[in-house]
Amino acid sequence: MTYAEAIQFLYGLRWFGAKFGLENTLKLAALSGNPQSQLRFIHVAGTNGKGSTCAMLESIYRAAGLRVGLFTSPHLVSFRERIQVNRELISEADVVRLVGEMQLMFPEFPSDHHPTFFEVVTVMALCYFTGQKCDLVIWETGLGGRLDATNIVTPLASVITNIGFDHQQWLGETLTQIATEKAGIIKPGIPVVTAEAGSEALQVIARIAQEKRAPLTKAGQAKRQSQAGQTPALPLLGEHQRLNAALAVATIEALQEKLPVRADAIRIGLETVHWPGRLQLVKTPSGQAILLDGAHNVAGAESLRRAMEDHFPESRPALILGVLQDKDYRQICETVAPLAGHIVTVPVASERAAPPEALRDVCRHANPAAQVTACPSLTDALSHVADDRFVVITGSLYLVGEAMELLRLSPAPDGSERELNEWTVKK
Repeated sequence: MTYAEAIQFLYGLRWFGAKFGLENTLKLAALSGNPQSQLRFIHVAGTNGKGSTCAMLESIYRAAGLRVGLFTSPHLVSFRERIQVNRELISEADVVRLVGEMQLMFPEFPSDHHPTFFEVVTVMALCYFTGQKCDLVIWETGLGGRLDATNIVTPLASVITNIGFDHQQWLGETLTQIATEKAGIIKPGIPVVTAEAGSEALQVIARIAQEKRAPLTKAGQAKRQSQAGQTPALPLLGEHQRLNAALAVATIEALQEKLPVRADAIRIGLETVHWPGRLQLVKTPSGQAILLDGAHNVAGAESLRRAMEDHFPESRPALILGVLQDKDYRQICETVAPLAGHIVTVPVASERAAPPEALRDVCRHANPAAQVTACPSLTDALSHVADDRFVVITGSLYLVGEAMELLRLSPAPDGSERELNEWTVKK
């Protein structure tokens, strides 16, 4: 099997959808020798900030001398971004080997319970991290928490970044319902750390933690209690990243007895953290400044707006916006459109893309003074804003990944692997 064939095989698994439940993942893991039993995890769930918090935790523990696995999703350009050890992407050869191993197990599953893409990739990651002898794995949930494939592990700590409205069609229409799903990663007696401050969601987290006798720490409290919580200069823009950093530090403090980390490792880890596509400012050879941010839901759009007001208060950039249809694209447009002097709406490379014409109409209403145009592709949109000195590309991580390929900010595989991010839930 070649790497391209392995990716094509994974692509084919998308047709089995994304099923909620742990049965298949537990069975795949058991057939693989239960690699999760040989690893230590920090399990991270939440609506926004999961990836950034995971990146900070990884960077700090690596600065402390540990060999750290990192499992995140979605990927921006290459599938291999999902599985990393000490920020080195899994090799193509290892992807091929692990796909081959997973294929051998499929006859053990009835046709109506075929493993899904995310279930397979989750167990691939477990096998890889075990083989790599990781000291610690930073383990991000895919969707929700309680019934997410990643929830087969018993971590050293459960981390919940925040609770907001996203994926309501699968996680519930209220914050209480969504919080219940996210808090499903809480395990009996295992410390819980959260940055959530809203009373409704926090009450759910606190209740479940109490029921499971899991000690709960709120990141804001830990930051006040510890000098280590004084966030150093972060390379990631946005006030919300300071809260993510406080959450990472609070998690490290909660685990100090099991995983001691010195204050200098915390400082170095935060000062050197790298997490592309989130308020990432780049300059093109022509001198054009481009800000890439995967603000894919309303809370993300609000964080982008605040960051623009804080860091670029005098700017009226060109805005390239593409959003998925199943998001609250109207409110996302209403939040970010007033920031721009020139707006170009585009389709996202996804079956779930919102029509650029619909985005254009909402943006025109939200910012009547701006020139607003719908373009058929991101390539056309970039040409459209070629004379603008400052451009913001946002609305979907899928769009940010496409931009990174077009702008040559990330090595692109021979064939596009961004379509592997596509999924539908089958209940």
